[in-house]
Amino acid sequence: MRIDPQHWLVGARRVPSPHADDRPAVDEPSLIVLHGISLPPGEFGTGRIDQLFAGTLPVAVAKQLGLEGVRVSSHVLLDRAGGCTQYVAFDRRAWHAGSSSWRGRPNCNDYAIGVELEGTDAQPYDSAQYDTLAELVRALLRGYSALSPDAIVGHNEVAPGRKTDPGPLFDWRRLLFELC
Repeated sequence: MRIDPQHWLVGARRVPSPHADDRPAVDEPSLIVLHGISLPPGEFGTGRIDQLFAGTLPVAVAKQLGLEGVRVSSHVLLDRAGGCTQYVAFDRRAWHAGSSSWRGRPNCNDYAIGVELEGTDAQPYDSAQYDTLAELVRALLRGYSALSPDAIVGHNEVAPGRKTDPGPLFDWRRLLFELC
C-alpha cells in the first residue's frame, strides 16, 4: 500500500466526501485515530457508511438512525473483509473526531487521520481488518514523518466519556505486533 502525491491511497476504493475541508496551517498529520462504526448499529455491509460519509444517506434512514443533519466523514474505512475505502485525502481535514484533544492539544481533526473499522464495541474485529490496518499504518508512517507508532489512539482516548470506540475488543497488541 502506498500514498500518491495527491494524498490518496493507490488502489483503494474512492468515495469522495463533501464533509471535509482544508487543514489549518499546521504541520503534516501527527495522529491516527481509530474508530469503530456500523450502520445500522451491529449490521455490516449495508452501504450506509458510504452514504453517511458521502452525504447521500436518505433522509428517512438518517432520521430513523438518529443521524438527521449529521455531517461526518473519515479518511478511510476498513470493511469486515479488509477492503479499504478512502473518503478524504490525507492532507485535508476529515470530520471524524468531533470535540477532542490529545496530550493537551485540542481539535484532533486538525492534525489527525481518521481510520474507521467496520464493527462494534461488542464484537471482535476480523483478521483481514487487522492485516489491512497494519498495511495502512505502515504506509502512513512512511508518508508522513510526524506520525509514529505511539501516536495511534482510539476515539475513546481523544474523546473520553463521550466515545468508546474502537471498543474493548480491539486488539492493540496484535496491531503493534503486526507493525513490527
